Amino acid sequence: MRTFTLQQSRTEVYTPNGGLALVGHCLNRHTSLTKTARTVAKRHGIPNIELIRTYLGLITLGKSDFEAAEPVRTDPFFKSALGIKQSPSSARLRQRFDEDAQGLTPLLDDASVEFLQSVEAPVSPLAMGHVALDMDVFPMDNSQTHKEGVSYTYKGYDGYAPLAAYLGQEGWCLGCELRPGSQHANKGFLDTLKRVLPRARSMTDKPILLRLDSAHDARANRDFLREQDQVDFLIKWNPRKEDPLVWADKAQARKAWSLERDGKMEAVLSETILDEPGLRRIVKITVRTSDAEGQLYLEPEVSLEGWVTSLPAEVADEQHTMALYSDHATSEQFHSEFKTDLNLERLPSGKFDTNNLIMAFATMGYNVLRWMGLRLTGPDAPVRHPAKRRRLRTVMQEIMTMACRLVHSGRQWILRFGRHCPGFTVYRDLYRGLASSG
Repeated sequence: MRTFTLQQSRTEVYTPNGGLALVGHCLNRHTSLTKTARTVAKRHGIPNIELIRTYLGLITLGKSDFEAAEPVRTDPFFKSALGIKQSPSSARLRQRFDEDAQGLTPLLDDASVEFLQSVEAPVSPLAMGHVALDMDVFPMDNSQTHKEGVSYTYKGYDGYAPLAAYLGQEGWCLGCELRPGSQHANKGFLDTLKRVLPRARSMTDKPILLRLDSAHDARANRDFLREQDQVDFLIKWNPRKEDPLVWADKAQARKAWSLERDGKMEAVLSETILDEPGLRRIVKITVRTSDAEGQLYLEPEVSLEGWVTSLPAEVADEQHTMALYSDHATSEQFHSEFKTDLNLERLPSGKFDTNNLIMAFATMGYNVLRWMGLRLTGPDAPVRHPAKRRRLRTVMQEIMTMACRLVHSGRQWILRFGRHCPGFTVYRDLYRGLASSG
């Protein structure tokens, strides 16, 4: 093994985070935050846009703690790539976010959608022609802390329970609103939905299929959605106090049983909801007399699973409807990317509004990285397994942490990449596309 001599240059500028130049263009050229950030007035001090540039750069590197702002204050590439003229300290960053969280959060939410519109992000529909809009709550473990809003979640630990919305098969995030951990998923849901639907409509002119879990199986939600144009829904049915044996008798009367294996029968029934015209309830009844290994039960187990939908039967039959809801589980991957890839399982502030602002930053960083990841599925991208989309962690590994050298020569600023840089072609195409538009 070769032994190297270590040297540190006194003049040359290298960076392990070349992808920040792409983030800078996404923020400065494809959003209007430079203007809108001025609406949150400050008499003196560092402009709001400088704080936004600093923290968004950190988020896209997977650094959510305020202390991460200290090392980049003297990093010439970080400041040049993001267009930062005044770098805030970690204490100043925390203090200003605490002061202006409520004013900055809606600006970032709007800018995130504005970015997707500016880069003409594709929104892929389902095979049936609808564009999926998945909304769901996911818990974030912040146990053993005294942060504002932290309370007992349905997962059995203390934390938060944000509500996220994802559009299309790409999974663009249209919002991720922080909520106390003990808040029921349906509390305040319609207010969030009224904010999300206009954003979804601004991204696509195709009909929308809203998919929700059983926590949102409420008459008020269904009545609201039935009034919306070009919006269908698929909601997991909450059986509440329904008697499974009554449904088993219905299946028996219709002779709908099918044998899945020895000891297990299933039946799928579909019926219209009489007091809600145009809606169908699809119910799957399962009767088990033994487990998968043949162990007999003392008495049969009868279970119910159902869905309520506004999709006509000619558009999606019973099996298709169940498959559509099964695909709703893809959003669980997007939740995990917020918590692990962006390092946001444990939020950095003790104040609820500040942490809600952090989630707005995360939403924009998520969309920026997701958009970059589209290019990583091409034939000239760094070699990876075939996939429809790349995880944010892959984008951070292949693009964000791309080493390069910052050179100033002939009144030009040059980013020089290594001879054996596998992602250079992808990076160059992304950079040229961002620089030539916006």
